[in-house]
Amino acid sequence: QLHLVESGGGLVQPGGSLRLSCAASGFTLHYYTIGWFRQAPGKEREGVSCISRSGDSTNYADSVKGRFTISRDNAKNTVYLQMNSLKPEDTAIYYCAAGFPFKAMCVILRPPESYDFWGQGTQVTVSS
Repeated sequence: QLHLVESGGGLVQPGGSLRLSCAASGFTLHYYTIGWFRQAPGKEREGVSCISRSGDSTNYADSVKGRFTISRDNAKNTVYLQMNSLKPEDTAIYYCAAGFPFKAMCVILRPPESYDFWGQGTQVTVSS
């Protein structure tokens, strides 16, 4: 079975940092575009960032540019989202997703339906 598992969420004060991890089991992440999404209560799921198979191409939502960094370690079958200068409005459940490159090419942020495999999510809460 194919599984994605997010970790690294938690409670952090405004201005703080967290690093989310997305680990795969049952398949090799190297073959997929990986996206990070988030969903706050009462809001639609929105794209945060994506990274191409090789890691050469990345994209970010305007709301996180300059604060978040996506990276991947294909040897560890893991993708990361480093989140700095966190704000209360970053509070949400964060999901990682894997998509076939022909559907989820990371030249722009693609909608959730472009991705085929999803993790269960990890809660990020930014509050003082």
